[in-house]
Amino acid sequence: MVLMRPFVAVALLLGSLPLMAQARPEADPLSREIETRMAAVMPRVVAWRRDIHQHPELSGMEVRTAALVEKHLRALGLEVQAQVGKTGVVAVLKGGRPGPVVALRADMDALPVTEQVDLPFKSTVRTQYNGMDVGVMHACGHDNHVAILMGVAEVLAGMKARIPGTVKFIFQPAEEGLGGAKAMVADGVLTNPRPSAIFGLHVFPGPLGSLSTRAGGFMAAADGLEIKVKGRQTHGSQPWSGVDPIVVSSQVILGLQTIASRQIDVTSAPAVITIGSIQGGNRGNIIPDSVMMVGTIRTFDPEMRALIHERVKRTAEDIARSGGATATVTISTGGLITRNDAALLDKMTPTLQRTAGEGGFRIVNPITGSEDFPEYTRDIPGLFYLLGGSPKGSDPRTQPANHSPLFFVDEAALPTGVRAMANLAIDYLRSGGLPVP
Repeated sequence: MVLMRPFVAVALLLGSLPLMAQARPEADPLSREIETRMAAVMPRVVAWRRDIHQHPELSGMEVRTAALVEKHLRALGLEVQAQVGKTGVVAVLKGGRPGPVVALRADMDALPVTEQVDLPFKSTVRTQYNGMDVGVMHACGHDNHVAILMGVAEVLAGMKARIPGTVKFIFQPAEEGLGGAKAMVADGVLTNPRPSAIFGLHVFPGPLGSLSTRAGGFMAAADGLEIKVKGRQTHGSQPWSGVDPIVVSSQVILGLQTIASRQIDVTSAPAVITIGSIQGGNRGNIIPDSVMMVGTIRTFDPEMRALIHERVKRTAEDIARSGGATATVTISTGGLITRNDAALLDKMTPTLQRTAGEGGFRIVNPITGSEDFPEYTRDIPGLFYLLGGSPKGSDPRTQPANHSPLFFVDEAALPTGVRAMANLAIDYLRSGGLPVP
């Protein structure tokens, strides 16, 4: 019953979504046209979101979702290219007036999570993942991203003659750590035409319809960490006759925590080192030969990232050596730091403030989650921001986080998502954009 409450609230709001889309009329003709066109498209945005939510697909397997997107974009008369980066879809809208090129991005993949939110459009999809039978769920909210950008494409396509420039719509697969953005860039998503800036959003537990971001390091780089501690197996009753890798591993875990708390300047940039898995042994009376630990490192600064990598290796190896064991440290460099271009954020802040409404735009602290959006911003400026999706009246701090089986996004946030992205594109284009690097 508790899990039904957010949906009931949303259901009551669905009839008023078009009115909500007209809640902040603007004096500017293009902004007013966006509002008018939003009123017509929002019911379809909700329907797309529910359909995608009910039919989630894992990274690299977004065949159905991509087909839905491609069909819609072709119906709008856009120039469409499918199978970019395997299952990605790209569309180009050439405005009727000359101007720069801007890109808008949404990610499409779901997660191996069994949904526990009791919705009429709840996912019941199951699949095999890493040899296990698992549920599949849009536990990170990418269903919302896809539906929002589909809505933006329809709104802007209807305004084609008055758009001063070109809009490139990027529907990306495999954001969840599997290199979707990198694959799309390799397939030329940022060429022909080349955008001079790119915008992306992500839903999260925050005040309903709020927009949050910051300049510089916004989301962390995520590096994979593996530490194998090699001891010497022996009987559990005679630990002195061997080398206990479990005890050494526990000391290594504690030692790693001193890196962030004692070995780096925490005033320059935050950092997180987490061991999320430790495996070793199979009986209570056998000290095993080795232990494997797996974790993650999150950083916001390239120099800090390199320093922590060095300290993790040194700490693990030295502690293991002191106990008569050895430690082999493997760090796999993951996603880049999501850095928002300061000049672009400054340029677009009025748009974010206007579309979020009074008090709805916020500059926030860095987020330790990771994104592959910065693959697009290696060479062009980018702006990534968060869209709050917690039900009205709830405390976002108590809401289930992204990747939880209880993660829930109130559909009343969708109009703000469409409004913000559409206005960002239009305002950027008519301002002349930024110089193409």
